[in-house]
Amino acid sequence: MRIALISEHASPLAMLGGVDAGGQNAHVAELSTALAARGHQVRVYTRRDGLGLPVVARVAGGFEVVHVPAGPPEPLPKDHLLPHMREFGRALERDWDRWPPDVAHAHFWMSGLAAVRAGARCDVPVVQTFHALGTVKRRHQGDADTSPPGRIGYERLIGRTVHRVVAQCRDEVGELVRMDVPAARISLVPSGVDPSRFTPDGPAVAGTPGRYRILSVGRLVERKGFADLIRALPSVPGAELVVVGGPSAPRLSADPVAVRLRRLAADAGVEDRVRLVGGVPRGRMPMWYRSADLVACAPWYEPFGLTPLEAMACGVPVVATAVGGLADTVVDGVTGRLVAPRDPAALAAALRDLLADPQRRRAYGSAAGERVRRHYSWHSVAARLEEVYRGVRAPARDEPTVTVVT
Repeated sequence: MRIALISEHASPLAMLGGVDAGGQNAHVAELSTALAARGHQVRVYTRRDGLGLPVVARVAGGFEVVHVPAGPPEPLPKDHLLPHMREFGRALERDWDRWPPDVAHAHFWMSGLAAVRAGARCDVPVVQTFHALGTVKRRHQGDADTSPPGRIGYERLIGRTVHRVVAQCRDEVGELVRMDVPAARISLVPSGVDPSRFTPDGPAVAGTPGRYRILSVGRLVERKGFADLIRALPSVPGAELVVVGGPSAPRLSADPVAVRLRRLAADAGVEDRVRLVGGVPRGRMPMWYRSADLVACAPWYEPFGLTPLEAMACGVPVVATAVGGLADTVVDGVTGRLVAPRDPAALAAALRDLLADPQRRRAYGSAAGERVRRHYSWHSVAARLEEVYRGVRAPARDEPTVTVVT
């Protein structure tokens, strides 16, 4: 098949850890590689955000990245991109006249707007993955939500217009149904991880002698819960917290979230046990996971969350908040621990208990690796999405059911 992936703000070529560069970038890159490995022709369409970028970049993973001219050729916050989506959609139409895809898979709601327009004009079926929903963001962030006006209405319209919506976790299925997206249009297919790269065996970043290492990974944004981990740390003696994510090291000292986290660590009396690393190349992430005694993921909400899967693939147990996709991937008492969000005391208790029990950590880590290999490899995720793609090319069926893939 010819498969077009649309990811307007999240380029698969971007350095991870920035404000708008995280799980979606990695998801699109890994999915494209897995689909290409299965013999498909894959093109990823992302907004041109710099001068000198090639129109088409051929990637070692076997797919192409098309830099779409839509808006100024410079980085823009994703919440400022809506006015440029009409231009983005027209660019898709022009390219699809020359390279007609069998299916288009849009990632994020603004990509969906562009894809629906181009798909209707070029007779291309559209599959949608939202990666995050405006209803959830508004519920948790309230007036701090910077999404463009109308986002929730657009998402509801996209969900009722596209041929298929791919939800990444059970929580998202329920949210979509409450948004009046027909259940018959929803397929549940999680994100994945490459278990040949994220493995328990291999080099690791050196630890700190005499200290347990708690690793947390993600963009430096408030909802990721790094502040809650720092508040928990005084009750976890003998442990250091290492945070990977955010700007690269030279620019990290000026990052406002990093400044606040360092100030919080000082106020909590754990400044010497908190280390902010900044963004690192994705190829080095397995080394960081292997360096950890456990990985902590403490977001207030999380549409899916790749970090637990990557840690689990490396044989590391995970302590996570029971939100979104984390409640699906981490099995409490089997591969790690689940706790309530925004509860530093509960985090501290789970971290302290697990660090004190090396045998249980080993058992959780072994079970975590097996769970990833059986259910979350990119090869199996790509195969499941192939079924979705082939389904939207076939005559529509009327079964009023949700297709659940676990």
